[in-house]
Amino acid sequence: MALEARRVGTKDAGRTAAGGPPLTRVLLTAALVALTAGCGSENGGNAAVPAPPPNIVQPVSERSAAGAYLAGRHAADIGDTAAAADYFAGALAGDPENVELLQGAFALMAAEGRMAEASDLARRLLQYDANAVLAAVVVAIQDAKAGDFAAASRRLEALPERGLGSFLGPLLTAWAKAGQGDIDGAMATVAPLAGNAHFAALHDFHAALINDLADRRDAAEHFYRKTGAGSGAALRYVQAAAAFFERTGRPDEARRLFANYDEDHPDGSLLDGAAVAGGAKAVPSAAAGMAEALFGAATSVRQSNALDAALIFARLALELRPDMPLARILVADILQSRGRLAEANRTYSAIAEGSVGYWAAQLRIAANLDELGDEEGAARLLEKLAAERPQQIDALVALGEILRTGKRYAEAVAAYDRAIARLATVEKRHWVLFYSRGISLERSGQWARAESDLRKALELEPDQPHVLNYLGYSWVEQGAHLDEAKRMIERAVELRPNDGYIVDSLGWVLYRRGDFAEAVRVLERAVELRPEDPTVNDHLGDALWRVGRYDEARFQWQRALSLDPEPELVGGIRGKIVSGLEEKTAAGPAK
Repeated sequence: MALEARRVGTKDAGRTAAGGPPLTRVLLTAALVALTAGCGSENGGNAAVPAPPPNIVQPVSERSAAGAYLAGRHAADIGDTAAAADYFAGALAGDPENVELLQGAFALMAAEGRMAEASDLARRLLQYDANAVLAAVVVAIQDAKAGDFAAASRRLEALPERGLGSFLGPLLTAWAKAGQGDIDGAMATVAPLAGNAHFAALHDFHAALINDLADRRDAAEHFYRKTGAGSGAALRYVQAAAAFFERTGRPDEARRLFANYDEDHPDGSLLDGAAVAGGAKAVPSAAAGMAEALFGAATSVRQSNALDAALIFARLALELRPDMPLARILVADILQSRGRLAEANRTYSAIAEGSVGYWAAQLRIAANLDELGDEEGAARLLEKLAAERPQQIDALVALGEILRTGKRYAEAVAAYDRAIARLATVEKRHWVLFYSRGISLERSGQWARAESDLRKALELEPDQPHVLNYLGYSWVEQGAHLDEAKRMIERAVELRPNDGYIVDSLGWVLYRRGDFAEAVRVLERAVELRPEDPTVNDHLGDALWRVGRYDEARFQWQRALSLDPEPELVGGIRGKIVSGLEEKTAAGPAK
């Protein structure tokens, strides 16, 4: 473990895909209805899975069907739903009456956005189970896409009102009525949502959109003011309300809404200021209104970590409105969380320049390129973005983070220098920028500047535990300011008592001050918290030797050596295993 990671108090070696229960736990049980009740599951992993043979959906033998089913389950369990969809389709071709296979293949096709195939499977599934809610929604969406809102309405009105169906059903039905010109019927359908505190904002938003589509401006304005003008309003609500005010000749009100949103989200990059409103109707058609309802459902279940359901609803939203950037970002974000970084980048890349979310998508593409091993490609993209917006710092900050993670510390310093130079005013939230530059300065041997930056970070955020720990530990390593370092690290431990790296720092300052017995006690706690860290184990070995527990000390050093320590530490640890520590030396770990 690098010195930086110990001081930072967290591993800084990259991002990993989110984990969670296997997708098949949802897809292969009885009820796809569970997806519309918010019971989807999160799944992660990026292990390899054999690529399905092309055109796997041709009829296969019973034995091949069983093999395809098992391969599909494995693919789904490790998060490769693309392969899983093909395997399940192949298994279903060999056993076409198997409802469980039909359910699994349908849900997987929907999750992958293969809606033509999902729709065919949904119609077959409804023959077995007329109450298959998700299947009914998919078919209704295809009806609406074809312009047959009457058929969509009939199917949606029959949905049971449970789970997400308690609000998604009425919203979709209302938009189907709006598609038939029945605006009063649409408003009556959503009206019950207004009486539920959980759905009141959703009601007001869709009431605004429906009235706006029908050119009922007074009613639309009434509801837009309720949803988009308040503090903490959702981005999509602000967008829609601002577009309405701009279109109706009140651009100052639109700008005020954006300014309020910026104030609430100073670090956000989804709102791309001047490119957002444009004055067009937020929802130009009833089909687009249904897409809004589906996107709302997707974000709702995403907040509950039901990624399977969120992915399907976001895909359905894009089926009705392919130019919906926020839905595309949600799809890409879920793919990214599952380790499907190249696919996520293709999805991000489909967001047009000038759209809401374009800038955020570009930054995420760069992060994924770095994760995929293309550090230079990520750096080139971030340099391009930094040049496009010379007043913004986020591309340069992201560049600094990539270079720092890649241990290119001097280059990281240069990126952070450029970012800080762009700051018109240094604010409290910028503590992390000075902290990150301070780390890079210290690691590149520029201690005087590093110390200044770390002190600046503490000036902006006095009780930030990672900064307290990093500066304090740095002093300990130098044998400087040990009393102040001890006070700072003790405060960091108070704030983060279960952070093994910070507890290790406290043990090490005690060791450097000669309080070996207390150092042992604290470092034993650090090893409990971070048993896999070689440096923490090495520190405990040193402290144990100082109190005469020589066999235990050698055991800890052997353990540290088995945990793949940094190359510069290996020789010193081996020397201590052979010879122990010199009697009169209280030196720190070998460098």
